[in-house]
Amino acid sequence: MKAWLTLVGRDLRLALRQQADAAMIVLFFVLTAGIFPFGVGPEPNLLARIGPGVIWVTALLAVLLSLERVFLVDYEDGSLELLVLGPLPMELVVLAKVLAHWLTTGLPLIVAAPVIALLYNLDPVALPVLLLAMLLGTPVLSLIGAVGAGLILGARRGGVLIPLLVLPLTIPVLIFGVAAVDAALAELGARPYLLILGAMLLAALALTPWATAAALRQAVE
Repeated sequence: MKAWLTLVGRDLRLALRQQADAAMIVLFFVLTAGIFPFGVGPEPNLLARIGPGVIWVTALLAVLLSLERVFLVDYEDGSLELLVLGPLPMELVVLAKVLAHWLTTGLPLIVAAPVIALLYNLDPVALPVLLLAMLLGTPVLSLIGAVGAGLILGARRGGVLIPLLVLPLTIPVLIFGVAAVDAALAELGARPYLLILGAMLLAALALTPWATAAALRQAVE
């Protein structure tokens, strides 16, 4: 556990040294979501109806922007080979890197989400559901994205390949994330959708580290 926490701390320190990258992700999220009202018009009811979908889609796009560098820096400087040969199982190494990625990408998006919700005239009753859904869903995006990031290591134009690999697998997260907010707005109860997102998170925690670890081992051979 100490070695795992050390690895998480190392990745967080490296990310904090490049604060511009994290700020760019949040800025992209806010600016991209802020463009839609100019295209669909300022009608409050329309904005409130499309708001949850826009927030989720732009959050996914923001996460995709940062996935390429989850393992790329370690791959380029040779640190990944040391991690593969080290005493810590690669599955735990993957979880450490995914946690650091989520803390520097997913969590800031959740913090910025209320600003976007205000822009889209989202009912305050649905805001807690939106934040909880993102709290459950964004780690799934990072876990699934880590598999794609591991598979493209060493490939040319890897940044282009990641969306092709990751996007089809993230559609269920978007569907149930938006459905949870819509259910809260309709006062139908969002609990079933949140439970499904929680189940997705548990499944991703159980399955994706193994797939990502296998991809990383293949990349360093």
